[in-house]
Amino acid sequence: MATEKLEKKYYKIREVAEMLGLPASTIRFWESKFTIINPKRNDKGTRFYTPSDVEKLRMVFYLVKEKGLKIEAAQEQLRHNHTNISRHSQAIERLRSIRATLQSLLDATASMR
Repeated sequence: MATEKLEKKYYKIREVAEMLGLPASTIRFWESKFTIINPKRNDKGTRFYTPSDVEKLRMVFYLVKEKGLKIEAAQEQLRHNHTNISRHSQAIERLRSIRATLQSLLDATASMR
């Protein structure tokens, strides 16, 4: 899952799918299962995800893909432990970002030799 700063006001599903490394169909499925994910739509039905929606999808990604919870268990966790999951998910994203930075530094020093 790519770790990047969310700077735009809205993201299309294709952009969100690329950020999370998931097919758009998975995002649409999660949207139908998790009521916290509620992107805005235009008149044509195109989804527009806010940075908040993307963060919620990252929490679902963490619960379902990384912790291996089933959909129902992930829903339960989000209902009863939303704040801690959000903090944990954000911490993991920060650690991934740090790791990517460190790896790029290692790669740069290795190429200098």
